[in-house]
Amino acid sequence: MESDCNRRVPAWPSHGTMAVKRILDVVGSALGLLVLLPVLVIVAVAIKFDSPGPIFFRQERVGLRGRSFRIFKFRSMVVGAARAGTALTVRGDTRITRAGMFLRSSKLDELPQLINVLIGDMSIVGPRPEVPEFMNYYTPDQRAIILSMRPGITDYAAILFRDESSLLDRERDPIEVYRREIMPIKFAYYERYSREIGMLNDLRIILATMLLLIVGSVPARLGIECSLRPLLHHRKSEAGGSL
Repeated sequence: MESDCNRRVPAWPSHGTMAVKRILDVVGSALGLLVLLPVLVIVAVAIKFDSPGPIFFRQERVGLRGRSFRIFKFRSMVVGAARAGTALTVRGDTRITRAGMFLRSSKLDELPQLINVLIGDMSIVGPRPEVPEFMNYYTPDQRAIILSMRPGITDYAAILFRDESSLLDRERDPIEVYRREIMPIKFAYYERYSREIGMLNDLRIILATMLLLIVGSVPARLGIECSLRPLLHHRKSEAGGSL
């Protein structure tokens, strides 16, 4: 299932498409929470036994049309981690707990975001929600595209940057690496998704995410990854060479 990765003209989804997407979100998140309840309980108990602090990590993120909300994640770092470092997690980050290392590698820490999907803060598929600090690095036009969509648990960029922290380390400024090298690629995939919103495409991305978590790879025929060089070159010229 291939797509036109470098097409630059947005295709605005219809109200019917968005209604079906929301139905998929509600049904999928409700069923997910119900089926995964035993796993959620086990993870919650493991977190409480592993380190002192709350079960959930709550953080402000920027959502649809710029509305702020507080994301649900299983806590994978020590209490007060935000005051002890940046909002980014780098390779070998000492703030990560023992249980947190497993939760992050398996992506189990993301499961509570099904609550955000159920109440309407997020979608199952959509661009990952940024903290306000990093949202400000995007240009106004870029923010307009990102904020026109509900943020999601998974999308093209989340699949391709599954182990994002391994790209960041203490030897280089992680914020600058994220801003200059990672954000442009992420935005290109966000823009691509904004043109391809639809139930079948969401199901394709969900399938790719599940395959990645279960077998560790995504078949090329699903068309998740594509060459973004023409699009990135075009956007770099528009932005004067930087975000």
